Amino acid sequence: MEISGNKTEYIKDKARELGFDLCGIAPAGPLKYNEEILRNWVSKGMNAAMEYMARDIEKRADPSKLLPGAKSVIVTGLNYYTEKKQGGGDIPSLSIYAYGKDYHEVIMERLNKLVEYIGQLDKDAFSRGFVDSSPILEKAWASRAGIGWQGKHSVLINNKIGSFFFLGIVLTNLELDYDQPARDNCGSCHLCIDACPVSAINDNNTIDARKCIAYLTINNKAPVDEADAAKLDGMIIGCDRCQEVCPWNRKALPHGHPEFDIPDEIRRMSANDWLNLSKEDFIRLFASSPLKQRKYDVFIKNVTNVTKFLKVNPGCRQ
Repeated sequence: MEISGNKTEYIKDKARELGFDLCGIAPAGPLKYNEEILRNWVSKGMNAAMEYMARDIEKRADPSKLLPGAKSVIVTGLNYYTEKKQGGGDIPSLSIYAYGKDYHEVIMERLNKLVEYIGQLDKDAFSRGFVDSSPILEKAWASRAGIGWQGKHSVLINNKIGSFFFLGIVLTNLELDYDQPARDNCGSCHLCIDACPVSAINDNNTIDARKCIAYLTINNKAPVDEADAAKLDGMIIGCDRCQEVCPWNRKALPHGHPEFDIPDEIRRMSANDWLNLSKEDFIRLFASSPLKQRKYDVFIKNVTNVTKFLKVNPGCRQ
C-alpha cells in the first residue's frame, strides 16, 4: 500500500531503522568534473592493474546510465570503526575494514530492504542499490549528498563520525528533498600526506594505486616481493595509516554493528599463527570476510615477507 507524507523523511527514517549511521540525498545528474578527474587519473596509469577503472567511465559519472530515469541519489554510511585493534609489534596487521563480515554483503542486504521500502512508499518507484563493486562514483555522490567531503587522502570524512565508514548507494526515479553538498574542512592540514609510508597521496585528493599499500595487498594479484615488504608498514591487507592520523577521527566512535566485530581467534593470532596459517584455516576463518577475495598462496607469501621485516624491526606500527 502506498504511503502518503514526506517520502524523503520516511526514507531517511527507514535508513536509520536499518542501521545506517548516515543518510543523505542528492539530485541525479552527470558528474562532469569528477569524470574529468577520473579520466586524467587513468591516463597517468594511476589505476595500476585495475583495468576495470578505465572502462565505463561515462557510466560511472552518469547515474542515468545505470538506472534510466534516475532523479535522486540516496547515499548511506555504515560505521565500522573499533578500538579493539589487531596486530602490532611482530604481528602483521589487517586494515580495520577487514575485521568482520564482508561489507558488500552487509550493506547490500540493508540496501535491498531500503529499495523494497521505497517501492512501498510509491508504487511507481523503481530503484536500485549499489555497493563499491559497481561502476558508480560513490565518494563524489556522498559529497554531493552532504555525507562528507573527500579528504586529501581521497577517503570521505564526516564531521561527526570521522572517516571509518562504508558507503552504499540507492538510485531512484523519485524526486526527493536534497541535502546541501558537504564543505571541505581539511584546510591546510596535510598529516595524511606526511604519514603515508609510500608517498601515494597526490595533490588533488587522489591516490596513486601503483604505490598504495591497500592496492598492493588487496587488488594486486601477485605477491609483494621481499624487497618491497618493508614499505608495507606491517600491513598484510589494506592500510589505515592516513586515516589513523586524521584529526577528524578523534571523534570516531566504535560501531554498533556485530557483523564488523573481529573474531577473538583472529585477534589473538601470533606471528607464528599467521606464518603457519593453513589453507583450510584460511578458508574457515575468512570465508565470509573481505579476505575471501584473496588467493591463499599470494596472501601467505605477503604474510611471510612482511613478517620477516617485522622481526628485524619489531613494533614498527606501535
